[in-house]
Amino acid sequence: MLRRHLPALLLAPALARAQSWPQRPVRVIVPFPPGGSNDVMARPLAEKLQARFGQPFVVENRPGAGGAIGAAQVAQAPADGHTLMVTSSSFAGSAVVQRTPYDALTDFTPVALLARSPFIVLTHLNFPPRDIQGLIAHARENPGRVDYGSSGAGSIGHFVTEMLALAAGLRLNHIPYRGMGPAVTDLVTGHIQLLITTIASASGVVRENRVRLLAWTGPGAPPGSPAAPLVREATGLDYEAAIWWGLLAPRGLPAETAATLNGAVQAALADPAIARLYETEGATPAPGPASEFAATLAGDIARFRAVAQAAGIRGE
Repeated sequence: MLRRHLPALLLAPALARAQSWPQRPVRVIVPFPPGGSNDVMARPLAEKLQARFGQPFVVENRPGAGGAIGAAQVAQAPADGHTLMVTSSSFAGSAVVQRTPYDALTDFTPVALLARSPFIVLTHLNFPPRDIQGLIAHARENPGRVDYGSSGAGSIGHFVTEMLALAAGLRLNHIPYRGMGPAVTDLVTGHIQLLITTIASASGVVRENRVRLLAWTGPGAPPGSPAAPLVREATGLDYEAAIWWGLLAPRGLPAETAATLNGAVQAALADPAIARLYETEGATPAPGPASEFAATLAGDIARFRAVAQAAGIRGE
């Protein structure tokens, strides 16, 4: 009788640990200022997790150093599931261009991918090219004379624009800004000619036809988005770029807790209300196993590292 029930007895402590989490309020660190896209991803998710587990999931903004300050707090927290982080692709970019007090690949446990969003390729209205093919031809004929903006040196916009330049054999002139707002303003006024950004960052000027939308970076445009081709389909270039948001925990998160969290996130992402909120950032939910998120993070760090080396990208 004892032998027959021994497997269940051995499994019971693990089940109890998984079922006893969370034992107290859970901190959800957003390593960026309030009101940004990471907040849009984190806050409705925290509400869903709070309702599911019966403990507060408190979103805390810990901005600074391109997200490194908040990420360091998470890396140093106990790996008991009571400190989590919602961050974006910029986490991978920071790992390449900054000296951080943590290792992005080894000091965190990827829990779940939350959402993805493609970028849009925008130009000033008076810029001669009228499509993405024309942009590439013009830039090839005028090396170093096409100015593009980003939200700063080493930002995601910096990386994805240089990725396009490398894929197409272009030499573009980078103008870094402190935030995407000033870059969008300078695109409208013609101080720069090119900007690759998210639809949420430029939705107003796109809707009002104050800039020209040339293409989506792929892998596809969100439902109901303005019509434009994908860069890969229109040009044949080996180029595709998207921003992601994901949920991480400190290294060493117990497997049972990680699995419980991932399952709860999958249930939350299936809620149409979450999808509608994420649409405000031009994003769509990206359900999947933790292994998919881990592969995405590792792949972006490797890709960004190669781009940084080839294009000479350094942080500020």
